[in-house]
Amino acid sequence: MWTSADLKEKAKIALTGTYWKAFAITLVFGALSGGASYSSGFSNIGNYGGDMSESFDITVFLVIIGIAIFTASLSIVFNAFVTSPIEVGVRKYFITSAEIVDTGGLAEFNLIGHGFKGGTYMEVVKTMFIKNVYVFLWSLLLIIPGIIKGYSYAMVPYILADNPKIGVSRAIELSSEMTQNEKMDMFILDLSFFGWWILGFLACCIGVIFVNPYYYATHAELYRTLREKALDEDMCTYEELGFLESEDETTEDEELEDETSTEDEE
Repeated sequence: MWTSADLKEKAKIALTGTYWKAFAITLVFGALSGGASYSSGFSNIGNYGGDMSESFDITVFLVIIGIAIFTASLSIVFNAFVTSPIEVGVRKYFITSAEIVDTGGLAEFNLIGHGFKGGTYMEVVKTMFIKNVYVFLWSLLLIIPGIIKGYSYAMVPYILADNPKIGVSRAIELSSEMTQNEKMDMFILDLSFFGWWILGFLACCIGVIFVNPYYYATHAELYRTLREKALDEDMCTYEELGFLESEDETTEDEELEDETSTEDEE
């Protein structure tokens, strides 16, 4: 059983001595994810000369609709092929940072590009895109179902960070299993950051970006906790999450087995 306080305490430890690197990681991701929405100056439409009702015609309407569709499509493409792989890389950075803190090691900044690896890039793009489509479709029903499914699929980018080849259906299925009966606690965890967000917005919105490393580090600890639970309860295997034995270890084990067999035969 985990608590928000425990996860936050672990996050603080993981950020010790690495806060500014984590800050740079989240700043880059925030800039790119924020850039996914393109402004086309719609706020200035009312500045055209004359009464809008007199000058407005079907041509202007079609142009506006065309621009809206184009910018929306551009945003979707940018999010799918750029923002989503970077999100997986950011999750990988914070998972790694939390895992090696006990050894005194430091996670490398270039982990932000983890989702762009040549052999797995399209797998990451496809899985994240379908995950986002699912959340969007559930949100069309009502806001609440969309929020619930958002929490159900929240572990997908972390799972991809561990194993980008796991596959779309399995990543979504495993995330749903890992968050089963955990969604309310996850919601409460997010609420616990509400005060930080308010303070950030009061500081001309700039303060928010300084909270982001703490937020991401805490959620990386959440994933590690849910991952351990999933492994203990046989929801998945170590191999499925990309934890494979090295070839050297496998070879040594095989040699040991051969030696044991030979001794038994003698």
